[in-house]
Amino acid sequence: MITSSANGKVKQVIQWQNKARERREAGIFLTEGIKLFQEAPEACVREVYLSENAAERLRKDAVLWGKIQRIGYETVEETLFRKMSDTDTPQGILCVIRRPEYTLDRLLDGPAPLLVILENLQDPGNLGTILRTGEGAGITGVILGKETVDIYHPKTVRATMGSIFRVPFVCTDDLKKTVEIVRSRGVKVYAAHLSGKDLYTGHSFRGGTAFLIGNEAKGLSAGMTALADGLLRIPMEGKVESLNAAVAAALLVYEAHRQRKAFCG
Repeated sequence: MITSSANGKVKQVIQWQNKARERREAGIFLTEGIKLFQEAPEACVREVYLSENAAERLRKDAVLWGKIQRIGYETVEETLFRKMSDTDTPQGILCVIRRPEYTLDRLLDGPAPLLVILENLQDPGNLGTILRTGEGAGITGVILGKETVDIYHPKTVRATMGSIFRVPFVCTDDLKKTVEIVRSRGVKVYAAHLSGKDLYTGHSFRGGTAFLIGNEAKGLSAGMTALADGLLRIPMEGKVESLNAAVAAALLVYEAHRQRKAFCG
């Protein structure tokens, strides 16, 4: 059992929790909780840490304990585990996961890609929710500009509820160029925008489609807006001027999902 805060592995995990650059250089990200452990592909799990209490509790679940034993684990003293954790009430299981690698070609593969493109999104919860909702709506991938919050931020990972293991994504240093490549592949790019004249339900999204989502406070930049094939309006009543970025994304991808299911009969 690990009992000292001077332990190298403990110090490394705490560093990874707090520094995105350290996680990136190591090619890993962290997950916490039973559900994310269950969702994680075994081949991607590099290390597993269990608190004392969790180790005793999880032994009673034959399936879960079998996976833990196959991967291997280390037990950590309870107070020390809380220092390693990013949550206020840790469930007692923390994993170090190898980062997957995806390409833009993979996201664009197939006759009718459905993408979400994010410019300068800052809230990790919004990003995680977009991945989770996107998986439910059948998107083929997410593209993130370099100013968007780290997709491996601990709060983002938790908010995905496991979708981070299944939804392909790419991060790009030149979002404008990437959008131009997407358009060159026959994918129509749309943005929900306050200047939009057409209702989002009035367009066909059965072909290759990408939705642009911008910063929570400022929306899309003028340059990114100019790349859109159409500006879409989401109707709102009362005094509401705009919607949460994740909510707007959900409306758009589920409209595309609805149309595609209806088209397929």
